[in-house]
Amino acid sequence: MNVKPDFSKNANLAATAPAFLSVYDMHAYYGESYIIQGISFNVHEGEILALLGRNGAGKTTTLRGIARMDDPQVTHGEIWLDHQHLHTMKSHQAAKAGIGLVPEDRSIIPGLTVEENLQLAQISEPVGWTIDRLYDLFPRLGERAKQEGVTLSGGEQQMLSIARALARDIKVLLLDEPYEGLAPVIVDEIEKTLIHIKEQGITTVIVEQNAVRALELADRSVILDTGSIVFDGSAAEVLENAELRAEYLAI
Repeated sequence: MNVKPDFSKNANLAATAPAFLSVYDMHAYYGESYIIQGISFNVHEGEILALLGRNGAGKTTTLRGIARMDDPQVTHGEIWLDHQHLHTMKSHQAAKAGIGLVPEDRSIIPGLTVEENLQLAQISEPVGWTIDRLYDLFPRLGERAKQEGVTLSGGEQQMLSIARALARDIKVLLLDEPYEGLAPVIVDEIEKTLIHIKEQGITTVIVEQNAVRALELADRSVILDTGSIVFDGSAAEVLENAELRAEYLAI
């Protein structure tokens, strides 16, 4: 079910990209380990895509490859965002182009307040997501604006990490294990926020071990197994297919 983007070899790829975010034949390594083995998938504008699979399947590697981080080493393939070729960019250029990565460790900067973390994230004068608008989205952050970010609760730190990504006026939000360690009531709150973000037209790719929660939120799902795509289709189809869930998601 691996869907190869309809790129013409003789055409301008930027002009023929069939989706808002396209990954085409991406290969990536960590050192000598061949993690991502030629995956291709599309994400449409405003869509929530659940990128799922067992531990070690290559989910985080895929997110970091899209965000053009220094690791992993992407050796082959193309990544397009809104007709821009991310595959030739460095991570700071991809961020400026509209990619916002929320890593699993949240990466809150020690010694800085909530507001300073947000201010530092703004690479230019924000057009849409001003700090005041972020406080409207996350009222708890507004209440703790002068508090050091690393002293927040786990749920509040996740809110800050998402807000910090939005502060860049991003087009695509990449979330790596956003529910990890959070109480169900906080997960509910995060999901409501993600739905609101979707309503603002932002495209989201979510990697999450709590696959059922991610699938219930998502429009579509891509499932990885040992660095290859084994499913690309609707999230509802995965929820309805017990055999597929058992084989590749252990649920």
